[in-house]
Amino acid sequence: MGADHTRPAPSTPPRVRRILVATVVPLVLATVVATLLLWPWNASEPAGGSDVPRYHGTVTRVVSEPCPPAPEGAPGTGAPGVCGTVGVRVEDGPAAGQQVEAPIPDGPGAPTVTVGDEIILVELTDPADPSASSWNIAEHQRGKPLMWLAVVFAAAIVAFGRWRGVAALAGLAASFAILLSFVLPGISAGRPPLLVAVVGAALIMFVVLYLTHGVTAQTSVAVLGTLGSLVLTGVLGTIATAATHLTGFGSEDATTLSMFQADVDLHGLLLAGIIIGSLGVLDDVTVTQAATVTELAHANPGLSRLQLYRAATRVGRAHIASTVNTIVLAYAGASLPLLLLLTADSRGAAQILTSEFLAQEIVRSAVATLGLIAAVPLTTALAALVTTAGRGGAADRDATPTAPTHPAPTARPEPDRAEALEALSAGRHGRALDPDPPLAAHPGRPEPDRRTDSAW
Repeated sequence: MGADHTRPAPSTPPRVRRILVATVVPLVLATVVATLLLWPWNASEPAGGSDVPRYHGTVTRVVSEPCPPAPEGAPGTGAPGVCGTVGVRVEDGPAAGQQVEAPIPDGPGAPTVTVGDEIILVELTDPADPSASSWNIAEHQRGKPLMWLAVVFAAAIVAFGRWRGVAALAGLAASFAILLSFVLPGISAGRPPLLVAVVGAALIMFVVLYLTHGVTAQTSVAVLGTLGSLVLTGVLGTIATAATHLTGFGSEDATTLSMFQADVDLHGLLLAGIIIGSLGVLDDVTVTQAATVTELAHANPGLSRLQLYRAATRVGRAHIASTVNTIVLAYAGASLPLLLLLTADSRGAAQILTSEFLAQEIVRSAVATLGLIAAVPLTTALAALVTTAGRGGAADRDATPTAPTHPAPTARPEPDRAEALEALSAGRHGRALDPDPPLAAHPGRPEPDRRTDSAW
C-alpha cells in the first residue's frame, strides 16, 4: 500500500518524537478499546443445516443429444437448449470413487464442461421420496487456479520488494483478517455500520502502515493524515447521503441482503463501503506526500517550511489528478453490468442519473474524492512541520535560501615568453625534439612501468 521509500529519513528531534508518540499512542489505544467494545462476541454462527452437500468430481464423458421439442406456446421456446448427460467420477463424500450421471448444465450462466474438467457436484433428494436422489453440476472447481495465481502474485511482490514485499503481504493478510473477523461480523451482528467501518479502517491503517513502512516519524505523519481524512470522509458521506435521501437499496445485492438479514442498516452499510473503499487510496496518497516532503528536505536542507509545503503540494496535485480518474473507473468497472442495463433504459438521462443506483455511485465517488483531496494539504502540512522541526529559526522563515559561496578561483600564471620562443625556434632550425622524453624529467608524472588506472 503506497510507494516504497527505502532511503532512511533524517533523525527526528527527540521533542518532535515525543509529541508524535503522545499523539499517536492515545489514538491507537482508543482504536483498540473501540474494537473491543464493538467486537461481535455473541455473534451467532450461520445455520448450515439447510445447505446442499457439495462434492468434488471429475468429468469422464459427455454425451449430448438434441433436446425434445417444447410444447407449443410454452415459455422459452425461441432458443434451443443443450440436452444430454455427463458422466462424473465422485472424488469425496459417501459416494467417493463411484461413477454418477448428471444432466448437461443449461441456462444462463451454466458452466460448459468437457472431459477432464474438475467440477462441483450437488446431490438433490426428492422430498416426496427421500431414497431417490439426483446429481447436478453446480460449477467448476477453482481452487487450484486461484492457488497458483496467489503463488505467482506473492512471488512477484517478494521478488521485487524483497523484505518490504514480505511486509506488504503481511499487511494484506492483516487487512483481510480484520475485515473477516471484525468488520463483516460486526455489521452482521447489528452494530452501527459506519462506526464499525471507521474503527476497522483505523485498525487496518495502524497495522498495515507501521508494518509495511516501519515505526518512523514519516509513517506517523501518514497515519495522522489518513485518520483525519477518513473522519472527514465519514462526515461528508453522512451529509451527502442525507441530502440525496439515499436508502442503501440501490443494488440487487443490498435488496437480497435485506431479505436474509432484516436488521442490517443498509444506509449505514453504504457509508461503511465508502470508508473502506477510500482507505486503500488514502494511505497511498498520505505515504507518498510524507515521503515527498522528507525527500525534498533531504535533497535541499535549506528549504523553508512553506517552500517544502508548496513543492510537495505540486506533487500531490499531479497525484490527485490521476487518482480521481482511478476512483471513478474502479467504481464504474465494479458496476459495469448494471451500467449497461441503465443504458438500455427507456427513461431520460436526467431520470437515470438521479435514480437510486446511479446517485449512490455518484455520491460514493464524489465523497471519496473530496476526502482524498483533503488528505494532500493535511498530510503535507504535518510532514513539513515535523521535517523542519528542530532546525533553527532561519529554516522556518520564508526567505529564499542563500546560494552557497565558493572560493574565488586563483589567477592562472602567465607562461614564460622566453621559454616559449626558445622552444619554437629549436623546432624551426631542425633540432629534433625528443618525441618521448624521459618521464623522470617531468615531475608529477607517473613512472614508465606504473599503471595509471584508478584503483576501485
